[in-house]
Amino acid sequence: MDESALGTLRFSSMGTTVEVHAQAAELETAGAVVQSLFHAWDDALTRFRPQSELSQLNRSAGQRFVASDLLFKAVATALHWAEATGGTFDPTLLYQIERLGYRETFEAILQAKLPPLGEPIRPGGDWRSVRIEPQWRTIALPEGVGLDLGGVAKGMAVDAALDALQEDGIFTALVNAGGDLAVRGLPQGADAWPIGMAGLPGEVIPLQRGAVATSGIERRRWLQGGAQRHHLLDPATGYPAETGLRTVTVVAGSCAEADVAATTAFLRGSAAGAEFLRQRGLSGLMVTGRGDVLRIGRWPGASEVN
Repeated sequence: MDESALGTLRFSSMGTTVEVHAQAAELETAGAVVQSLFHAWDDALTRFRPQSELSQLNRSAGQRFVASDLLFKAVATALHWAEATGGTFDPTLLYQIERLGYRETFEAILQAKLPPLGEPIRPGGDWRSVRIEPQWRTIALPEGVGLDLGGVAKGMAVDAALDALQEDGIFTALVNAGGDLAVRGLPQGADAWPIGMAGLPGEVIPLQRGAVATSGIERRRWLQGGAQRHHLLDPATGYPAETGLRTVTVVAGSCAEADVAATTAFLRGSAAGAEFLRQRGLSGLMVTGRGDVLRIGRWPGASEVN
């Protein structure tokens, strides 16, 4: 067996399938490193288990909560991106998404018969009232406010996994968490990682470094009463966003940035979302509900990221 050839290991974590691509000689070690990291992040940051540290923080609203380094970093990063996007990305929509029926894992939702909503949902924006104190590593949520770190935590985990692999002496790898992925190094004899796009045959991103993430409503959809729901909420209303887009894919320097940028562009819609990506110097691809494809920036020369 060619030990420089790439192999793949898969496991489930953070509500998705995680793939590790590495050289065959390093795959077992790489898989163990990434799997251990993802499970630790999932244990701390999931909203679906009452014993997770994030759930404990949400139950402590109205008080100061002393957080682990991991939770504090995740919350601080989410708040940073909320401010950087003017609140389009809002990590404080936990109770809104739960009111819409997404209280359990997505697989459980699909098996449930959800009753109609009832009382209207309130809009977001409560991230502005969350207080963090780095010197004490404390987080204070206002009463009635909960955090859902969702995609940004997944993107951060991908980035952290590649850093952990490098610390372990593994310099060629791709980590993919449900379509949000990042790369380090290059496969032997290749000048880029060829990243195909689901639903767009022939569309390939030649990724030399950095990350790719996609936000969209094709997979996470469900019925609440007779109303169609999805997981990408408009902070201005608290309800699922209606922007005419199906998916947005973004290439960025880190998976966390790519995830936030894709979500932000989706929530802003095609025109404002494209302008947001251009202002940040990012390449993106949007697919509308009608199937039209819009390319932003240098796409598909999307390997030119810092």
